[in-house]
Amino acid sequence: MHKHPSKMPQLNPTIDNLSQSISVVNRHAKTATDPKFLYKLKQSSLQKLLIEGKAKKIGLHFSGNPRNSQQQSDILVQCGEYTFHLPPTKKDFEELPHLGSLNQNVRNPKSTISLNQAKKLLIAYTGLKEDKPDQNKPQNKRYVKPVFKKLGESY
Repeated sequence: MHKHPSKMPQLNPTIDNLSQSISVVNRHAKTATDPKFLYKLKQSSLQKLLIEGKAKKIGLHFSGNPRNSQQQSDILVQCGEYTFHLPPTKKDFEELPHLGSLNQNVRNPKSTISLNQAKKLLIAYTGLKEDKPDQNKPQNKRYVKPVFKKLGESY
């Protein structure tokens, strides 16, 4: 049995659907083997929502996992009922209040959107394209047995 993508209900780019989709993409990016595209999708979507006035920057938080054990801050962005973190710019440090440490008890609501639906909606919203690995390149190299020489034998 094949799943037909057309059977999946098409999501409209409402603030609720977009914020749920960003949440799903962000959650999957944290455990993905190659999260680059998912994080790029999250960042582009939030930037566009900020530009359109559908999301707003609340303030700065200390990062939960700072690089090189330096203290680092992220922007807290609110979109609908959801909040997200983005890397800050110099301008953000000048304009936004610092909210201190992240409250571990605050969680985003559960979302009912699948990763596939979320990616489709955000790709349509941002216009980003996912880089697929080349189909023409052989993915697996053939296994070559190792050749063992007897001790003292030259190669």
